[in-house]
Amino acid sequence: MNQTMQQTDALLTDIADYVYDQEISSSEAYDTARYVLMDTLGAGILALRYPECTKHLGPIVPGTTVPNGARMPGTQFELDPVHAAFNIGCAIRWLDYNDTWLAKEWGHPSDNLGGILATADYLSRQRVAEGKEPMTMDDVLTAMVKAHEIQGSIALNHSFNRVGLDHVLLVKVATTAVVTHMLGGSKQEMINAVSNAWVDNSSLRTYRHYPNAGSRKSWAAGDATSRGVRLALMAVKGEMGYATALSAKGWGFQDVMMNGEELSVPKMDAYVMEHVLFKVSFPAEFHAQTAVEAAIELHGDVKERLQDIERIDIVTHEAAIRIIDKTGPLQNPADRDHCLQYMTAVGLIFGRLDADHYEDSAAANPVIDQLRNKMIVKENKQYTEDYLDPSKRSIPNQVQVHFMDGTSTAPAEVEYPLGHQRRREEAKPQIIEKCRQNLNAHYPPKQASLLLEQMLDHDRLAETPVHHFMSDWVY
Repeated sequence: MNQTMQQTDALLTDIADYVYDQEISSSEAYDTARYVLMDTLGAGILALRYPECTKHLGPIVPGTTVPNGARMPGTQFELDPVHAAFNIGCAIRWLDYNDTWLAKEWGHPSDNLGGILATADYLSRQRVAEGKEPMTMDDVLTAMVKAHEIQGSIALNHSFNRVGLDHVLLVKVATTAVVTHMLGGSKQEMINAVSNAWVDNSSLRTYRHYPNAGSRKSWAAGDATSRGVRLALMAVKGEMGYATALSAKGWGFQDVMMNGEELSVPKMDAYVMEHVLFKVSFPAEFHAQTAVEAAIELHGDVKERLQDIERIDIVTHEAAIRIIDKTGPLQNPADRDHCLQYMTAVGLIFGRLDADHYEDSAAANPVIDQLRNKMIVKENKQYTEDYLDPSKRSIPNQVQVHFMDGTSTAPAEVEYPLGHQRRREEAKPQIIEKCRQNLNAHYPPKQASLLLEQMLDHDRLAETPVHHFMSDWVY
């Protein structure tokens, strides 16, 4: 190791060593990555139903075309890889319906798929044009496992939200690392690129919280993953890096943003992909998933007695209270899908929760706010401990409804949501069905069926050239 490498911040070299040197041997990780791929793309396709999402898609300058560029699934757009990454990332994140990681920091590791797919499609087409072998979807799955691991491992050790920073910073860091490798950059070029991702700093969490919750939270990850592609492209062209971007006294990320806390990661392999959480049943911020499951469980007992409800108790964990315990007016869908009380009320009233329930027309139902005003949210300390326990990582919630006549429902408690690793086999058929429904909402039946079949066959998928895979998604 040369002198420059010896002086480089340990986190930068740990990330580079992992991406370049770690072989992924976990069949569970690859199988889970395949389900993440179908689930994430399906969520992105469903988002194309919403004009507030689609207004962000397409080339920056209308009519621009990019020969041998990257495709945007579900559209005819062919874009440069940086903006294609934004397009894909914006769509897959729009409805808050892709996978989730909960630790000291939260996030959605499949957000990195925007940069990974855009870069892989661009590289695959470019290689074919040069008479070389294309990239395959096996390369994409490997990059997904490693991006998940980088983002999730940093999140295991550090809470960025506690200093007001948004988790999409970790999307930018992870995308930058794996895309630099995909582009053929050296280990030093990856360190240069990732150091620039940290020097960029991070978005504030302003747009996720009252009184400013807004639609930026739906495109922020697309912005982050596209920035990762941009930084990687710069690095492989020789742009310099900053060896002590994290640790520089007074000016490094750790001093400026983390109160001097030294950033580190545990030994990385495939833990995050193996344990990632799926949003299977409904597009709800993940800390509320089990609350909505519990509410739906109670729907049959309360649907005819909604006007007789005196009080609704929601017992939850500290992270849910900090993020989504929200009273008062809710201004838009982004505000509503980060409100524990709103999502629980919808589950009690309708016995289901889907993306349309966040729209203004659904929110106009006065019963929703009537129930919200009767809710009391309390922390269960054991729930909080179990949430952070690496042997459990549960996301528990309990809902109980009390009526004016003094009667009440039994407490409905759900410890592990359907998308948890402990319920993975139970969830797989529903992940497939979720994807099927999302594809059928956009594509002709034959095309939708072929897209799903391709992803269900692991060997067939892994061998597929990326540019062929992405061409199949054009509509």
